[in-house]
This record gives sequence, C-alpha cells and structure tokens, in this order.
Amino acid sequence: MATKQSKETKYNNIILIPTDFSEVCGNAVIHGIHLARFLKFKAVILHVINNETKAALKKKNVGNDYVEKRLKEYKSYYEKKYEVEVDTIAEEGSIFTTITEVAVRIKANIMILGTHGKKGLQHVFGSYALRVVSESPVPVIVVQKKSFKQGYENIVLPVSNDLEARQAVQWAKLIATLFKSKINMFQAVEADQGLNSRLKIITRQISDAFNEENINHDVTYAEPKGDYAKQLLSYAAANHADMIMIMTRPNIDVPGFSMSAWDEKLMFNEAQIPVMCINPIELGYYYYEWIQLA
Repeated sequence: MATKQSKETKYNNIILIPTDFSEVCGNAVIHGIHLARFLKFKAVILHVINNETKAALKKKNVGNDYVEKRLKEYKSYYEKKYEVEVDTIAEEGSIFTTITEVAVRIKANIMILGTHGKKGLQHVFGSYALRVVSESPVPVIVVQKKSFKQGYENIVLPVSNDLEARQAVQWAKLIATLFKSKINMFQAVEADQGLNSRLKIITRQISDAFNEENINHDVTYAEPKGDYAKQLLSYAAANHADMIMIMTRPNIDVPGFSMSAWDEKLMFNEAQIPVMCINPIELGYYYYEWIQLA
C-alpha cells in the first residue's frame, strides 16, 4: 500500500516521471513536461537502475554513466524546448520501492506513468502496472499516446457503491479549480432499492461539495443492466474526456467485484484517455485537509 505521510508533509511543486527510455515512457515524459509547464512546476525524470537495466547496459557494453548521459540529454532538450525546470535522478533499486522512496524524498505532488494499452507499462514496468500505481504515495496519472492539449478540462468521475468516489472529491475540486474543468459524474444504478437510495445520497453529497466551490458539473446515470466499466468508458469517449479520475482499491472485498479488472479496463482504455489513480491512503484523516497542488 501507499506510504503514509504526516500532516506536516509539504510538497515541492514537483511532477515525478519515471522512465525506462522506451517510446511508451517518452509519451509520459512529454505529457508530464506539458503539465509541469502549465502548473509552473518542476519536472523530475527518474530512471531506476534495476537488473533489467544492468542487463541492457551490459549488452551495449556500457556502464551506469550511460544512464546519466541519457538523462542529461533529456534535461537539456526539455528545458530548452519547453522552458520548464527539469531535474533528473538515476538510482539503483526495485521499481516497487525506489519510485515510492524517491517520490517521498523529493516531496512530489503527482506522478506520471506511461502505458501502451493492455501491455501495461512496458520494459521496466512489464505486467506490474497496477502494483506500481498502488504503491505510489501520490496520485498517478496513467497516460498512453493522447496529448496533454490545454489541460484536463473535461473530467469523468465514476460514482458507485463499490468505489468510494467521495474520497476523490478533494482532488477533483483541486483539478477542476486549476484547469477550470467540468466534472462529469457517471453514476451506477443498482437493482437493489436500498443500495440505489444510498448511491443517490452519495451523488447528492458530492454534487453539494462541488456546488460549494462553484465547480461546473453534471450527473449522468448508467443503464441498470450491463458492464458499468464499459458504459463508463463509452461515455468518457463519447464526451471527449480529458481524464478519468478513479480510486484504486486493489484489496477491495466485494463478492463478484475485481478491483484489478476494474483498474485495468480503465487504465488501459482503447480511447487512450489519461486516468488519474488515487490510492485511498491519500485521503485519510491525517492527509485529507493537507493535499495541495499549488
């Protein structure tokens, strides 16, 4: 699970972008650089030197300094082209622990990860995309090839009894404020009357929270029958969403509900819509009032 952070945690206006120098991660770097430029944040590009990196370096007959050289090229190129402050880090370790450790150490606000459809985060990340995301101490925006454009102006927020969408409200409010976004709440519909009544209460509470901040939003209801995730993705694609915002709950214990399957359907969506993944530990009592992007 994500590392706990204390109420005293301060953030350094940093976007962390892990890369393995693949084309897939290159898309994430470009997305992260654009986001950093928009927010006037610093971008930190990280390469974790693990066994796969060492094997690749050995095959090329080069040492770890090759990694440093590539990162310096990244820094020079992106700072010059996009006028964004860029730092780089090369560190030995495991992607599952090192990325988290670096995010905590540099006090990053957000992480950007690149993916290439169902294949997941290629090369370094392999089939462990969900674990990389769930271990993150900060929200992760998973991106494919879709460009950043002018920000996240059109956001889809799923609301169902299985997912604590209410925990994502604070981030939704922050993103909406920064990007002047419209929040499109997509509510599931339950066959059970009691569950459906509960769901309507949750939706109303979220809507009230948005109204308090004058955040533009609306509510669309899914069909009672059918795959909710598929309906959500169809809705997001039809409405040209710039982002889908979800809670990641890999250890959820709901009969007939697979969080991993849910995450994968959304993270690796065919429309290539970026997905902001928020681990529930982020919005606990010790952190909820302290998250900030700027």
